[in-house]
Amino acid sequence: MAAGAWLFTATSRLLLLNGGFDLDSDTFKMALFNSSSDLGAGTASYPATNEVSDASTGYTTGGISVVLALTGSTQIKVDIATDPVWTASTDGITAKFAAIYEVAGNVLVYCLLDSTSADVTVTNGNTLTVAANASGVFTLS
Repeated sequence: MAAGAWLFTATSRLLLLNGGFDLDSDTFKMALFNSSSDLGAGTASYPATNEVSDASTGYTTGGISVVLALTGSTQIKVDIATDPVWTASTDGITAKFAAIYEVAGNVLVYCLLDSTSADVTVTNGNTLTVAANASGVFTLS
């Protein structure tokens, strides 16, 4: 399965251009959301509805801290320095979306975990790694 492309929300583009995000010094996290979440282009801030439950799943509400790495000079590639990994426990993890958000609350980008729009399920003892595409989360050029 391949994840969908990372997408900006309607407000994140403007925040990025107006300096509302400091990509190399703000604190960011990646959170997971289930299929009934309202996460999408209209989502302005974390939390969106229906984050994956942390009851017996191996997931912790709020997600995992991620560091965004910036490389390049003419084209700036924004990537995740270390891909977040969740290890499923008793009830497993089922998620449809991932979002990278600033701990202050603004959602930067989100994606489908499976480009076919299917839920991704990880069973007890197995891991879910959300890795950005080889070209990064996004590129500014």
